[in-house]
Amino acid sequence: MPQRVDVVPQETINKMKYFYRSALTSTPQGAIFRAKTENATVTAYKSGKVLFQGSTPEIEAQKWIADPGAKAQQPKKEGTIYAPPPTLFKSNHIGSDEAGTGDYFGPITVAGVFVEDHQIEQLKNMGVKDSKNLTDTTIRKLAKEIIKLNIPYSLLILHNEKYNKLQRQGWTQGKMKAVLHQHVINNLLKKIGNNSMDGIIIDQFCEPAVYKKHISSENLTLAENTYFMTKAESYSIAVAAGSIIARTSFLSEMDKLSEQMGITIPKGASKKVDQTIAKIISSKGETILNTCAKTHFANTKKARIYI
Repeated sequence: MPQRVDVVPQETINKMKYFYRSALTSTPQGAIFRAKTENATVTAYKSGKVLFQGSTPEIEAQKWIADPGAKAQQPKKEGTIYAPPPTLFKSNHIGSDEAGTGDYFGPITVAGVFVEDHQIEQLKNMGVKDSKNLTDTTIRKLAKEIIKLNIPYSLLILHNEKYNKLQRQGWTQGKMKAVLHQHVINNLLKKIGNNSMDGIIIDQFCEPAVYKKHISSENLTLAENTYFMTKAESYSIAVAAGSIIARTSFLSEMDKLSEQMGITIPKGASKKVDQTIAKIISSKGETILNTCAKTHFANTKKARIYI
């Protein structure tokens, strides 16, 4: 299993423990903390050594290590790769997230929210958190409450016809998401104008270098102080709020599709989805899928056994 060991100052280890607080696991003897992330298990020892061990330890280490073997650490910018400093979660910042990317039916929705430091506790007290831990009913209710607060936000919807057109032109879903996120962020930066803003956190769905490549192909540039983080909605209230608004928009679009099709349109990409596709094809023809589904998903072929 790939791994690397670095010597890290105690101050940075303390910051790391706070940063990974929601991913902490049982601490082995002689260690200060252990945390499991998507890229690697991170174990910090009392000796000052930190072990990064897992599928891609370099990705996790680069958040803290300037160069391989280096001994000075702050969350480090390398080119376009960023890890947000823990202080940003309590500061004025923008957060963006998306919904609908893994669902066969329905659009992709992306939302960004600008939250000021004095609003963070208010949003937490309202119940704003990772939308994956909330019911659809609660998500819809929270979205209305967030909007009532007049908190600046931006929302974009990539409807299925445009999605399928771009996909046929060679766009990957990753590129679509990157461009949507960047447009949302740019829209939001215009809205907030000269308001003090300490940074931008994007819920990471691809490597930052790939993100930059995607947006640069459409003449877009990465905004200053942009950071990327997996599971960012668990740390950033702005990302969590963006996730709730994006999810609410997706749910509303699914309601519209159900009404248009005269049948309840299921979320996800399960066997139930395949059976629903078959019903739609039988009653309305296959071409209508272009208006309501991501037709390149494998579900389109799977549905044929139910026709």
